Amino acid sequence: MVKRKIVKIDEEKCNGCGLCIPRCAEGALRIINGKAKLVSETYCDGLGACLGKCPQDAITIEEREAQEFNAETSSINNESPYEVRREDSSSLFPTPVQIKSPQPVSQQWPVQLALVSPGASFLENADILLVADCVPFVVADFHAKFMRKYIVLVACPKLDNFQEHRERLTAIIRQSKIKSITVLHMEVPCCSGLTQLAKQAIASNNKDIPLRDITIKIDGTII
Repeated sequence: MVKRKIVKIDEEKCNGCGLCIPRCAEGALRIINGKAKLVSETYCDGLGACLGKCPQDAITIEEREAQEFNAETSSINNESPYEVRREDSSSLFPTPVQIKSPQPVSQQWPVQLALVSPGASFLENADILLVADCVPFVVADFHAKFMRKYIVLVACPKLDNFQEHRERLTAIIRQSKIKSITVLHMEVPCCSGLTQLAKQAIASNNKDIPLRDITIKIDGTII
């Protein structure tokens, strides 16, 4: 042990952005559990090339007792500086025997609004769920909670063609006896356009169709 300059990381300030990592040619820094860490004192030369690259000012140089810098060990330190979590693929993609056969949840095909024929038989006397295409990715129990109750029409009011979707939904309402429409969209402002789409399609047909609006927060909870 010798007294020398060496990197110090304030974990309270560090947010794990990783901007300091490329500046450390010796590979002394790693992102571990979402924080920058000094993985070995022998890798750090104490020259501070990583200083000034931390937007949180979480990195400083201190002088203290530490192991001597070893250029040879640092130069062969070729492990990835970013945390890699390896999992057994069987836990990510279970084999069929590990999964209980679910009850069918979809009453139709297709589900994309742009592909659904206005005269499709599954639309007759249907309760429609007009859902933004991001929603199923944030609502963990989306299938169990919604798909068994509704005929699902998926659309994006921002990236898709709004006018074409409105005309398609207008035709669906005109040709089929729709019982109700529930709009399920994210809380982001652009997503509320799906509600306007439904309102305009209903108004174009002069029909009294119940319209329910449900907003999903970005954490998946229902407002």
